[in-house]
Amino acid sequence: MEPIIEVKDLYRSYTTYRGSLRKQKITVEAVRGISFSVQPGEIFGLLGQNGAGKTTTIKMLITLLAPTSGTCRVLGYDTFGQEKYIRPRINFIFGGESGVYRRLSARDNLRYFANLYRLDPKERERRIDEILELVDLTDRADNLQETYSKGMTQRLQIARGLINDPEVIFMDEPTVGLDPLGAHMLRQVIRRLRDQGKTVLLTTHYLPEAEELCDRMVILNQGKIVATGTPAQIKGDAATLEDAYLNLIQKGETP
Repeated sequence: MEPIIEVKDLYRSYTTYRGSLRKQKITVEAVRGISFSVQPGEIFGLLGQNGAGKTTTIKMLITLLAPTSGTCRVLGYDTFGQEKYIRPRINFIFGGESGVYRRLSARDNLRYFANLYRLDPKERERRIDEILELVDLTDRADNLQETYSKGMTQRLQIARGLINDPEVIFMDEPTVGLDPLGAHMLRQVIRRLRDQGKTVLLTTHYLPEAEELCDRMVILNQGKIVATGTPAQIKGDAATLEDAYLNLIQKGETP
């Protein structure tokens, strides 16, 4: 089976300035030669500390950043140069950020985003009802988003990310800041997406969540991959995935 996401020897660097007058020019290598692939229908985890390169990698995959070098392909297309073939078929959610409008109801938010994708009105209404049921917001569909809890808002953001029926959905820490019940409900939604045949690329700092959800994963450290495989393979002889993760990060070595 052909991978739905394929990354080969991917680099991303940027220039910044340091010093009291910001005169010292430096180059930061955010992603340093990573390679991995994701199969259709997988939940694939991208783990690592803050600054490890996770969000930079996702932004390249969703066509928001150009790679410095290397290959980055989604659905068989290059993410830099063939964006128009990718964007209608993917979507993304950044946890902790508001990607919906507070003074609109959930239903009106979804209508707005459906119109951006030029969905047929009949298909739009059917799709909205279907997604609201999936994320368990049917009973609150016509309440303003500003009345929602953080967990409900995150579920609405997932609904927004599904409005175009994407084949691949990217989730950057979708459960960040949620209480245990809210996080549990979101994990249920993510599993339902896999059951529907969606491919999910997920970043999280919560290792039990990664172990529970992910079919496979990579661990990044300072822009490089230090481990790849199933949660069980990465855990190995360690007592927990967290123990294995900490050991890999402390070593800072590539396999």
